Amino acid sequence: MVNQPISLDQLDARLIGALTENPRRGVVDLATAMGVARNTVQARIRRLEESGVLDGFTPQLDLNRIGVAVMAWAALALEQAELDRVVEALVAESHVMEVLTTTGREDLMVRVAAATHAELQGVVQRIVAIPGVSHSNTMIVLTAPLRPRVQPLLDELTKDAGWGRSTALPVGG
Repeated sequence: MVNQPISLDQLDARLIGALTENPRRGVVDLATAMGVARNTVQARIRRLEESGVLDGFTPQLDLNRIGVAVMAWAALALEQAELDRVVEALVAESHVMEVLTTTGREDLMVRVAAATHAELQGVVQRIVAIPGVSHSNTMIVLTAPLRPRVQPLLDELTKDAGWGRSTALPVGG
């Protein structure tokens, strides 16, 4: 059963955006920045966590700073009925950062990271050797001009929702 979406307003959107930018930001700082009471921020964060909208607080890593300079996406085509086995093998591969199921010619998009191109080649060879992988196409990431973001989408989704359930939009907000 799919969970019903919860309604968000502009305050929710701004809180999510602020926590996405800096997961360690304190409740008092957020309340001051948003122009609302600390209890309001705490209640909103609790509601967003309990509803599953906020699913943990993850720091943003700069993999280059720890010597992992090569990022790539591997598009994998699978033999029928092998999805679970292939995903299980990908989860066991430490260089796999993310796995997405897709439509189209390929069945999976796999984000991999490595220190060097030679290490990446080894990772790709291990992935291609997984039973059930029938074809792969690897694309090396050159730059990331736009990192994952949520704020523009949240702003669009909440533009007509107002600011808070009982508060007016702050002046200049």
